Order: sequence, then structure tokens, then C-alpha cells
Amino acid sequence: MDEGLASTLAELQLKIGELERTLRAITDPAAQGFSAGIGEPAPPIPPAAAPPIPPAAQPSIPPAAPDGPATPVPPAAHRERHQGRIIDEALERAAADRAGPSSPASPPVTPGMVASSAGTAAASSTHESQAFAPQELLRFRERLERTAAELTHEYDALLGRLSYAAVPSAPTSTISFARGAPSLDIVDVEGLRDAAVRAFESDPAGTTAYGTSIGYPRLRSWIAEHHGVEPERVLVTNGSMQADAFLFEHLVRSGDEVIVERPTYDRTLLSLRERGARVHAVELQPDGIDVDALERLLSPAGGVRPTLAHIIPNFQNPAGYTLSVEKRRRLLALAADHGFLVFEDDPYVALRFGEASAPTMLSLNPEHVVYASSFSKTVCPGIRVGYLVGPPDLIAAIAKLATNTYISPNMVSQSIVYEFCASGAIERSIETVRAALAERAATLAGALRRELPEARFVEPEGGYFMWVTLPPGTDVAALFDAAAERGVAFVKGTDFMLEGGENALRLAYSGVTSEQIETGVGRLAEAYRSL
Repeated sequence: MDEGLASTLAELQLKIGELERTLRAITDPAAQGFSAGIGEPAPPIPPAAAPPIPPAAQPSIPPAAPDGPATPVPPAAHRERHQGRIIDEALERAAADRAGPSSPASPPVTPGMVASSAGTAAASSTHESQAFAPQELLRFRERLERTAAELTHEYDALLGRLSYAAVPSAPTSTISFARGAPSLDIVDVEGLRDAAVRAFESDPAGTTAYGTSIGYPRLRSWIAEHHGVEPERVLVTNGSMQADAFLFEHLVRSGDEVIVERPTYDRTLLSLRERGARVHAVELQPDGIDVDALERLLSPAGGVRPTLAHIIPNFQNPAGYTLSVEKRRRLLALAADHGFLVFEDDPYVALRFGEASAPTMLSLNPEHVVYASSFSKTVCPGIRVGYLVGPPDLIAAIAKLATNTYISPNMVSQSIVYEFCASGAIERSIETVRAALAERAATLAGALRRELPEARFVEPEGGYFMWVTLPPGTDVAALFDAAAERGVAFVKGTDFMLEGGENALRLAYSGVTSEQIETGVGRLAEAYRSL
């Protein structure tokens, strides 16, 4: 047995004995021992036997007497109520005796009466010759309560030590590289609060009403102006996942062919497969989807005739890669030639670390692109506001689907987002988020190079994520478990692919501080070495 654990058990044994003696002094009239006066304890009562302790670990303490099982220790609150009740009843009896007509002839209050008031009349005759004032009984009560409280506190502390000694220590908290969300310190909470106040002050009717499925009209117009399109091309939804779901439900039927990147967002894969789509995953390269491979799939030899191609062009989730301008133009040309839509899923577009930015595919060819984005990454995830931009007839059809689904999206959230955007707070928020993410991405890259040099990755130019590939044969599923034991979470590469990815993982750096990144990568490297 561990020496510290043995010592704690021994101390616990002594405290159990002290608690028993105190409680019996309070509740057992035969053990109150008043022959020498108030507060004079009865002879010691041996404590109950504690669990055996190996001789080598035993401290020099008197052995416990084997006098049977320990008396159960009642809850502290119950003990205090009980001991207080004993004294209160004695005081009430004394007061009644003094106040009554026969008070001169009434016998004095004795400790025996205290015991009798608790239901033990047998001990009352032992000390009837002694009289005690109510003040003495109160002092006795206070001493008992104080002693019991002190002993109970020490007892609880020992139990805590015992539980910690018996359980192996683990990291105090999990460092999560799993969730793609900003940490609270980079969310403009004050700006959102102010926007909410303005929303209810400037447009209480529009903010609190049902509205229509197209979304909050003023936000819809702001988005249209931001993208340089007519409002009829915009539909505001409850987050971009809702926008994706509406688009897939309207366009994709069972057996339809859909192009995706490999790897791609796991929820997109799930949604398409649930609809029975035939998903073709095209390898993702550091500058975006392999357009040459896609062109081969679309050729007569490849025989693929897709309804749409789902593309995350900027700081792709999960890889963090960005589609080059050249590939954007080639992809749009293929869409025009083969008659499919490009679904430009672009929630991270504003989170570029540098100044240069690529044009959206929507701006290059609005007739062959449906564009989706979200305020979850630039305002806050809890706001749940996203949107679609596309051809007017497509948006009108999806608006009918939205009406039948929920009548209207969340007008309160959309009104707040409008005020946040119209006031210019969105730009300040983006700058804050970008600066924090740039620092965290650089910290993550540096920590990986130092702690896990076997890892291969492309340092992202924006966004939330980094894709990490470990040497062939690495079992990332086993690494996942080993990392969890050390308090680190990530997402396995296999979650983002139809097949493969066993030696890859996604690390999200958006929700962790630079200090947490350093600690988390150290733990991850330790887990990798343990495999």
C-alpha cells in the first residue's frame, strides 16, 4: 500500500473515533458523564476498527479496539439540528418551570433532565442534586456544536484526500482541437449587446414578428449589397447548415451524382449520403481540388454527370487549403460545359491572415454558382445566421421549401446581425478574430515542427483548421484514444472521407489560446510516442 494512503487511512481512523465520541456525548445520555459538571466528557470510547494497514506502512498510533462495526455517522446538518434540539428542550423546560405557579417547588434543571428531554429518563436520577443555569447549557451547546463542526470538516477533508489517493491523476482539463468555433475572448460580446438594443429600439415590430422565409428584409438587402447582387438572389437562413440542407433537398435526388473534395466537411458527406447521392470524392491539393482529376471524371471515359460540385474554396474545412484563382476559373468553365452547379460553401472567406484575397466564384459566374456563407465564424456561433445567394428562380423555389419547413427563420437573431453589420462592428470583429487566429495558426505550426517533426502539414493562410498527416501506418484511431487519456481532443481524418485517412487528423486552433496549443501539442506528441 502507498505510504501516503496508509497514513491517510490511519488519520481517518482516529477522526472516526473522535466523531463517535462527540456524537455519543450529544445523543447518548449514558455517555454524557456529568458527574464532574457540564462539559466534562465521559471516559473515552474506543473507535471502530478501520481497514487493515500493512505493518510497514502503519504510523505509530494506538490500535483500534475490535468492538464491532462503526456507528453510522449522520449528516452534519442532522447532527446540528439534533444536538440543538436536546439543549432547546431543556431550556424550554427550565423556562416553563420558572414561569409556572409551582416554580418555587420545581426541581432544578439537571443534566439528567437534558437526557430526559431526549427521551432517556433512566439517567435523570444520577445528577438531580446539581443545578445549572440556562447560560451554562447554552455554552455547553455551543461547545458541542463547534466541536462537531470542526471534526466533521476534518473528516470530510480526509475523505477527499483518500479519494484522490485512490484514483490515478489525470490532466485537469481537456484541450480541444476538435471544435471549429471561436473562443469567447475573441467574440465581440459588447458589440452584440449594443446591436441587440438597437434592434429592439429601431425595429421592434420586424424584430419580434414571424416575418417570411426569405429572412429579415434589412439583413437580406445588406447581404445583397455586400455581394453586388439583387435582393431576389438572397435567402437568409438559420445558419449555413440550414442553407446547405435546403439546397440539397431541392436539387439532389437519390442516385444523383455529386462532386466533393477529398477530404471534405463531414456533415456534407452525411447529408448527401442520407439523400442517396452518388458521391465522387476528388483529391484535394494545397491549391484546391484536383481539376485535372475532375476533368477526367467528366470525360466520356469517366462517365460522371454531376448535378453539382460542393467546393469549400477558402481555408477549406478540414484541410485549411485555398482554391487558387486559376482553378476557380477552370472549375467554372467545366460547370458551364457539363451543365452542373458549383456550390461555393464559403463561411471562412473573411478570415484571411494576409491582405490579398481571391474573387468569389459567385462574382466570376453568378449563373452557375450557388453561394453559401455564415456569420457564425465572424460574429459568433450562437447567432445561427447563414444565407444562400443564387439564381432568382432557384432562390424562389428554396424560399417555398423554407416556408413549408419553418414559416420564417429567426427574426431576432437576423435583426441583431443586421445592426451589428450596418454599424461597422462586423469589420472590427473580423479584425480581432483574424489577428487571434493568425497568431494561433503560427503557434500550432511551430509547436508541431518542434514536438512532432514526423507530422506533415500546410500552414494555413486563414480560417480555423490545419490538416495533419502522420507517417504511413500510423493508427490515428489509437492515437485518438491515447490523446484523450492525456486530455487532448481532435477529429480523425477518417471522419472527412468516404475511405482512407487512417493516418490523418484535423486540428482546429480557433477555440484554444496559444498557451493551450503549446501544451496540447506536447500531450499529442507524447501520445504519438506511446503508440
